Amino acid sequence: MSRVTARRPVVRIREGVVTERPDTLVAEEPMEIRVDGRPLTVTMRTPGDDFDLAVGFLVSEGVVHATEHVVAARYCAGAGDDGTNTYNVVDVQLDPAVPAPSASLERSFYTNSSCGICGKASLDAVRTSATWSVAADPLRVGPEVLVELPTRLRAAQQVFDRTGGLHAAGLFSADGELLVVREDVGRHNAVDKVVGHALRSGLLPLRSTILVVSGRASFELVQKAVMAGIPMLAAVSAPSSLAAELADEHGLTLVGFLRGASMNVYAGAERLELDG
Repeated sequence: MSRVTARRPVVRIREGVVTERPDTLVAEEPMEIRVDGRPLTVTMRTPGDDFDLAVGFLVSEGVVHATEHVVAARYCAGAGDDGTNTYNVVDVQLDPAVPAPSASLERSFYTNSSCGICGKASLDAVRTSATWSVAADPLRVGPEVLVELPTRLRAAQQVFDRTGGLHAAGLFSADGELLVVREDVGRHNAVDKVVGHALRSGLLPLRSTILVVSGRASFELVQKAVMAGIPMLAAVSAPSSLAAELADEHGLTLVGFLRGASMNVYAGAERLELDG
């Protein structure tokens, strides 16, 4: 199943010259996440790595934190009006010992591709209790390693090359090795796909790793990093004030404007090996 991109005719205007040609667009479709058959939320995402996305969302919300918590993830057959499988509904079966998600997580409307926490009752509801603390993580990274990571992330964005319309999240080791990359129309979805992959592979918590995201660093992305045990989050654009506050609160290192040879460190600068 591959619906990552779509073709569409466009009128192209370049220096006064008008032509018609097909263009490649990134796909965006709704995906409903169910837990044990019960609808939980709907998110707008780029199809692909859907099971990772569903499981990663549950990690971010504090529902699961270990591989054995998830028994299975499957597409729901018969989800379409005509009984067909739309591949847009994923049901996650939890181990019977795992408590059901809180009713406060249920969304009465969809989560769009640019905001993952819309519909939360309050900011307190998204300050989910973390399973692991990142404050004592021994990660130390030199700036010369960090400045290379956006380039390595960009080089791994295969779908972006065709569409120019996807965000990416990449997980790196302390020495700059790319461990996993995921692309999606939404930044928060790309991170959930990385985290879901880690849980399904038995890798949580993600100690001594660096999460690099395209775009800005929001409160929610910091939350997702903390929930996965990731001690450092770096973004090529700006963080929000609430993201910086949450990073301080949990002892996470937050880097913004990671471009070229420069960066701003908004929290946890002690993890960077700085001269002087």
